[in-house]
Amino acid sequence: MMLYIHIPYCHHKCTYCGFYSVAGRHNRDEYVDALCRELEIRRVAEPLQTVYIGGGTPSLLSADQLRRIVRTIRDNYDVSSVEEVTIEANPEDLTEAYLVMLADLHFFARLSIGIQSFDDAELRILNRVHNSKQAVDAVCSAARAGFGNVSVDLIMGLPSQTERQWLSNLDTLSSLLDLNVVKHLSCYELTVEPGSILERQLKMGRLSLPDEAVVEKEYGILYEWCERNGFEQYEVSNFSLPGFRSRHNSRYWNRTPYIGVGAAAHSFDGKRRMWNVADVAEYVAKIAKGVLPYDEETLTERDAYNEYLMTSLRTVDGIEKERVPESFKEQLSKSIVPYVEYGLLVETATAYRPTRRGLMQADGIAADLFIRR
Repeated sequence: MMLYIHIPYCHHKCTYCGFYSVAGRHNRDEYVDALCRELEIRRVAEPLQTVYIGGGTPSLLSADQLRRIVRTIRDNYDVSSVEEVTIEANPEDLTEAYLVMLADLHFFARLSIGIQSFDDAELRILNRVHNSKQAVDAVCSAARAGFGNVSVDLIMGLPSQTERQWLSNLDTLSSLLDLNVVKHLSCYELTVEPGSILERQLKMGRLSLPDEAVVEKEYGILYEWCERNGFEQYEVSNFSLPGFRSRHNSRYWNRTPYIGVGAAAHSFDGKRRMWNVADVAEYVAKIAKGVLPYDEETLTERDAYNEYLMTSLRTVDGIEKERVPESFKEQLSKSIVPYVEYGLLVETATAYRPTRRGLMQADGIAADLFIRR
């Protein structure tokens, strides 16, 4: 079983963000109270495998707030065999004192730092709070505090981004590898989320995105960097040193059941998907009454299969033949032939695995293979 905890607070909204989040400090104590109560209500006997605190910006929580959450987890869940505990953080929050506090909790072994870019001009476009120096300092401070498993987030395909800027980002990351703490890289192509500030800026003509050829060139540069530095790609946007894949996220892609706690958090029990209300005030009010504020849907066999296609084709492991329902196997074996012939997928005795080019087109391939009716 996996546990995800959503912290929706941010300093302010980044231009590209499509996740539910709220700016400011209002009601954080009440929200943490509600989180802890939901954790108690939803306790399970099954041992936890991974814990992930994401957002938003979890590093905006105070030491006391984090201690309360950690204590509630330990009091209500079996953490004796937890393999990985991750907390997301932004560079501007990772002071020496804050990192020492995190280390003193003896709970978080993995940091995921939302750097996004080491270029100050790009950070301003994204409306990030930190600057490039703070980004570098955050990784160095994490190393000094004893964190040996750090994941760095970067974004490619930014407005007006040049090949030289992307190379410079990776060169800066290279300079941090000697610290021996950066074990994982999440590198996303910028997407335009509906309703985001970025979408409005693009519609107004204030910004423009690079064309597809530029982004493909940046992908190529990224692959070369990863190969030189020993990072293996295991998902479309995720790369790690051997043995340091994100165990939590990997289980999402395998459709492992998980509990999601907090406003807008999602859960999955193997058959049903549930999602909490995306409103902090309503979430807090309902939890105070002992009510779990969620909606749900039960997946049909077709829904579950289409989900599996979508997630599995984004990983290097691909579609495992034994996980394909008998009723869909014949159609899949016919539909998948062109992708094998075009070199986007490779068929083995047990799986259909995407090639590097196939990973870049994973979502489109999956959509073509969906069962429509």
